[in-house]
Amino acid sequence: MSRVHEALRRAEQSAPGGSAVAPTPDHRTVTGYSAPASVVIASPLQDLLAKIKSVPYNPSQESLLIDPTNPHEAPTEEFRTLRTRLNHMQSLQPIHTAVVTSPSPAEGKSFAAINLAMAQAQLSGNLTLLCDFDFRRPIAHNLLQIERSPGATDYLQGKVPLHEAIRRVGDSNLYVMPAGEAVINPLELLNLKEVKEMLDELPSIFNWVILDSPPLLFAADANLLSTLCHGTILVVRIGATTIDSVTRAMQSLCQNNVLGIVVNGARRGELYSKYTYYHSYYSPKAGEPEPEVPAPAPE
Repeated sequence: MSRVHEALRRAEQSAPGGSAVAPTPDHRTVTGYSAPASVVIASPLQDLLAKIKSVPYNPSQESLLIDPTNPHEAPTEEFRTLRTRLNHMQSLQPIHTAVVTSPSPAEGKSFAAINLAMAQAQLSGNLTLLCDFDFRRPIAHNLLQIERSPGATDYLQGKVPLHEAIRRVGDSNLYVMPAGEAVINPLELLNLKEVKEMLDELPSIFNWVILDSPPLLFAADANLLSTLCHGTILVVRIGATTIDSVTRAMQSLCQNNVLGIVVNGARRGELYSKYTYYHSYYSPKAGEPEPEVPAPAPE
């Protein structure tokens, strides 16, 4: 029985004469669960988000993260395109949790996961949670220069409540769950029922939950996580990822829920050439107002 159900059961049993009972501090709502009329359930937004501490946005210089202050840079545009396609998919079917992985190491999965989360969080009201579930070689905390622990492993082992395992980045819509303390049995930890319960509950608070995971061909972690999430995003690298490794990675997935493939490692010129004309025409100079887009000529 989950901790949520256990808390509700205790509250119902302790209510004298069916009177209302306030939820326990550790209470979390399970999507689709119909609570007894005698139990008052706190809003998950008010209960969880209000307790999460903020950390400043201070990425490392080698992080290669998109710059929110330069929205017209080519890498930012690419992740906006990815964001748009995912949000369109979400409008057609309930997709709120996604695993970002790759066939092999050093193909850019963490780079893609963090930048995608940042792009999603730039939309107004689009609460986004980035979870570092690569317990073997976590990197998100280094790129964002935040503490690794407490994080996901600490929460899953029952050492801290959920709100202590999450940080809010500044006053933005971006929230981060770092990996947490090192564990010797990451796959066994991911098999705990608490992992599925958490991933089922988080979409009631966050519109997107994006998980960075180990490579598919080097650990079974991503395969397991893909069965617990709504979709999987596969990251490949030009000049490094082979067709054979992509084929084997796709075949290793336990279910067919691949949302798409992100191609990483394009040459800088290939990206910037796509936007040179557009931004040279439409981007205003410093101190100038944004130019109006010309209306199309009547047919």
